[in-house]
Amino acid sequence: MLKFADYDIVFQEVPGEVTLALNISNCPNNCPGCHSAYLMNDVGMPLTEAALDDLFGKYGKSITCVCFMGGDREPHEIQKLALYVKQHTKCKTAWYSGRDQLPMNFSVQCFDFLKLGPYKEEFGGLDSLSTNQHFYRVSTDGSLEDWTYKFQKKQQI
Repeated sequence: MLKFADYDIVFQEVPGEVTLALNISNCPNNCPGCHSAYLMNDVGMPLTEAALDDLFGKYGKSITCVCFMGGDREPHEIQKLALYVKQHTKCKTAWYSGRDQLPMNFSVQCFDFLKLGPYKEEFGGLDSLSTNQHFYRVSTDGSLEDWTYKFQKKQQI
């Protein structure tokens, strides 16, 4: 069962969107230097359609996107919840996965954005020019357009 430890309204996780970021616990990736190590534990409340409905009741008019931060232990559950969001709201959907590749038999069609790649301290996060992570916009045909550059400030010469 997916659980979320906490959530926040954020402005930097998905470019151009006011995002409800759900921090999902029980992460299996164990990335060294993880900035949210508490999410490696099985903590929080069940992430269900009813829990999403409660959050939409509180924040639905203020947000334009829902981002699932984690959930790599149960990616097909993330996919189902993203589809629920798409069918019941006008919000866009995003998934931040710490894996390098999408799971087998996984459809990106219920997502507008994806972030793939584990955090590796030596390469930095999405804002680093040397990052190993990639942020994608999902096109209507299911292809992935790399938007990582939108997180990276131009280097001064």
